Amino acid sequence: MTTLEKWQEIKGLTMKLSNICTHTFRYLTRYIVLFFITLSCQSVLAEGSDDPFWNALIGGKVDFSSRYRYEHVDDNALAADGSTLKQADASTIRTTLGYTTGDFHGFGFRLLGQDVRDVFVDDFNDATGRPSSRTKYAVVADPEETDFLEAYLSYKGSGETTLLNATTMKLGRQIITYRKAPFHRFMGTVLWRQNWQNHDAFSLQNKSLPDTTINYAYSWNVNRIFTDEAVGGKGEFDSDSHFVNLKYDGFNYAKLEGYAYLLDFSNSLANSTETFGGRVNGGYPMSDKWKLIYAGEYANQGDYGDNPANVDEDYYLGEIGVKFTPGNVISSVVFKLDYEVLTGNGTNSFRTPLATGHAFQGWADRFLTTPGDGIEDFYITSVIGAYGAKFIASYHMIESDNLSYDYGDELDLLLVKTFKDHYTFGAKIAIYDADTNATNIARGGNRAADVTKSWFWAQVKF
Repeated sequence: MTTLEKWQEIKGLTMKLSNICTHTFRYLTRYIVLFFITLSCQSVLAEGSDDPFWNALIGGKVDFSSRYRYEHVDDNALAADGSTLKQADASTIRTTLGYTTGDFHGFGFRLLGQDVRDVFVDDFNDATGRPSSRTKYAVVADPEETDFLEAYLSYKGSGETTLLNATTMKLGRQIITYRKAPFHRFMGTVLWRQNWQNHDAFSLQNKSLPDTTINYAYSWNVNRIFTDEAVGGKGEFDSDSHFVNLKYDGFNYAKLEGYAYLLDFSNSLANSTETFGGRVNGGYPMSDKWKLIYAGEYANQGDYGDNPANVDEDYYLGEIGVKFTPGNVISSVVFKLDYEVLTGNGTNSFRTPLATGHAFQGWADRFLTTPGDGIEDFYITSVIGAYGAKFIASYHMIESDNLSYDYGDELDLLLVKTFKDHYTFGAKIAIYDADTNATNIARGGNRAADVTKSWFWAQVKF
């Protein structure tokens, strides 16, 4: 390469970096300006108003978050044309700005905008199938998008615990999940990705019975992480679905949960299923510093709606562990063993299309969709809290339910720390080592290929 060619290459890279920085600055500026305008309007307009409706409208709360993340993927799977995938490097930023009004006779309104942008480097396949998806690279499913994550009218009863006063209702675009993040086994936000999953729905929660929470939701559209511009309708599920979740925590050492999820997607018939299940989890103190922890769960899944398949699959989970709280520098140590099964008969398998799949079967995301042969996952997890930080180490040994062949093993490591309640820094790595047995190579698809993923992120949240 001549000196002139080198200079032209450097000049081109400089211009590209300049354009990226300018693009990012413009988007961030919009959010920041809107943020401070909103705050200013609140303080000015709130003065001297005697109108309860107006006071509720402008007397609410603003929330803001921004998460930058760098992700590197080294995937040995093959591209659609049979070539080796290029290593992916994704540098993205997720920004949200929300406003929740005050209460007016129990009614309120919530609006939350979300923006996802590429910054600095975009050498990755965003999984949307668009011409700009860069399919020669490994997948990082963080496509660019600006949209509303939440936009709903709410009603919350108050006063004595009667049926209506113990009820909260929401109508509009909203997040629906019934378990603590990120362990959304059936109903999730996919919160690890920069775009989050949400529903256009009506939801209801009632707490009129002692120690009991009753949840119901009807979803007519699921907005998935792939955005509206994804090819083939991948960005949403056209839904006619009902969700029921019941919880009881009136026992000292056990929490009970029962659920029925009736998924009817006109544009994804294979994911149209009915799932009925139950879960128990809890802990038993063995001493002041030691606690036995456990969980057990079972669910059965059948076909629903216009699903042409004859589905009859099961889900099992068994968990046992201990939690030690020594105090001082080390706040807690958790060690647990889990055995999780999603059955499959070679054709049909137990599906969880609305889950936060990243939290299960390893962070390398080889099992976001249950393979036809199902999954048996035996894994060991250790969680240590020390110096205000959290360290997680997990090791998965994953094989098929049908034919009982090995898919592979995975090691996951994470370190994360939050400062002053607002600033979070984290790093993690996932190393999936595929088994090379003949059955896995023939039937496992990309689960027969090694992959290593690593991340670094920084977040601010107010």
